[in-house]
Amino acid sequence: MELIQQSITEILLLLFLIVTFLQSGIDKVSDWKGNLSFIKDHFQNSPLKNSVPLLLAIILVLELLAGALMFVGIFHLATTGNNTYALIGAELCALTLIFLLIGQRLAKDYAGAMTLAVYFLIAIFAVYLLNS
Repeated sequence: MELIQQSITEILLLLFLIVTFLQSGIDKVSDWKGNLSFIKDHFQNSPLKNSVPLLLAIILVLELLAGALMFVGIFHLATTGNNTYALIGAELCALTLIFLLIGQRLAKDYAGAMTLAVYFLIAIFAVYLLNS
């Protein structure tokens, strides 16, 4: 219990990111066709229009991997105090958000890009705390 209290801020940030990333990944898996259709439409006038299925699959893998690493990372933080998995998961989360930001900017969806900034700040704060 003491390890949880020592890392409660990091654990809460990781839980927020886990919910965000795993929900997004699970949604892509459970409704691949719907997501693919939406994203194809979203990127129809961008340089990425011919690569949407591959890029969506890459984002899916990154989201699920980041979520899983952060989930395992919480367990390790709470039981051993080791933050390695949590840190790698949070770093992967931030990197994934940068990839998403690039896509939003290329699609000229500036409002969507701005929304990602909030998630990015939370991810970077988690990385910062886990590195301290």
